[in-house]
Amino acid sequence: MPHLADSVFRINQNQTAGVTFILLGFSEYPDLQVPLFLVFLTIYTVSMLGNLGMIAIIRLNPKLHTPMYFFLSHLSFVDFCYSSVVTPKLLEILLVEDRSISFSGCITQFFFACTCVITETFMLAAMAYDRFVAVCNPLLYTVAISQKLCCLLVAASYTWGIACTLVVTYFMLTLNYCETKVINNFVCEHSAVIAVSCSDPYISQLSLVIVTIFNQISSLGIVFTSYVFIFVTVMRMPSTAGRYKAFSTCASHLTAIAIFHGPILFLYCLPTTKSSWLLVEIASVFYTVVIPMLNPLIYSLRNKDVKQAARRLIISQLYCHKS
Repeated sequence: MPHLADSVFRINQNQTAGVTFILLGFSEYPDLQVPLFLVFLTIYTVSMLGNLGMIAIIRLNPKLHTPMYFFLSHLSFVDFCYSSVVTPKLLEILLVEDRSISFSGCITQFFFACTCVITETFMLAAMAYDRFVAVCNPLLYTVAISQKLCCLLVAASYTWGIACTLVVTYFMLTLNYCETKVINNFVCEHSAVIAVSCSDPYISQLSLVIVTIFNQISSLGIVFTSYVFIFVTVMRMPSTAGRYKAFSTCASHLTAIAIFHGPILFLYCLPTTKSSWLLVEIASVFYTVVIPMLNPLIYSLRNKDVKQAARRLIISQLYCHKS
């Protein structure tokens, strides 16, 4: 692995020196540049406040120091990092005429964005397992989902995200990139970057498809299996109120999974043609800008504990200021 990491980050100077990418973004809509800037700035602000607020609420409230909220705090952290990697550059190219990004800057953006996506994929799978134990084995919950296991699952998600991204980035770096190239996107997304390479991108495309399909099948397999057992257990409950409570604890997580996996399956598991670049760009906006904003809203609006903790935190802060 150290040799692979060295290869990934050792940029061939003869091939990449002076290479600059131009991010087209939404330049084909000049009249929409300012409105789009304001929209994305608003989304970014809400995303930052929402995710940082979620982390703060969970850390400051002892009642939320449970496995579910431990995973949720890391999910918010990943969303915060993801949005911070992508959105500032998007805002920049909407505001200034210079849409260039260096080769190293583009690869760095892709590396961190891809790491966040894969990490979030398995963070959601870990949360599905947590819900499975909570609903199906509530008496053994504190034993089965120990603090040590939570830390291992979170660490494994981050480690696997980095490892997969190293592999994909390595094959991107084996391609030749000559002079200035125009990327038909606002972000250094894989298919858009390799489309402007001077060499055959087949192996690089294949590596990403294999990694993505494996991650999607394995993570969704965990999610599907967990919720099959949850559904069977809930339907056996004699009380309607009990069934409603059990389903309500899973509703936020299921919503987050639904809005997260759809765009990724569309972007990386389906063939991309020239006529579909607009759809690729729309999907890219959704999963790089919108999803990091939606997750904290989903979990806060549908979660009584989070709303109560946020209300208490706000009231305590106001009381401190008045004092």
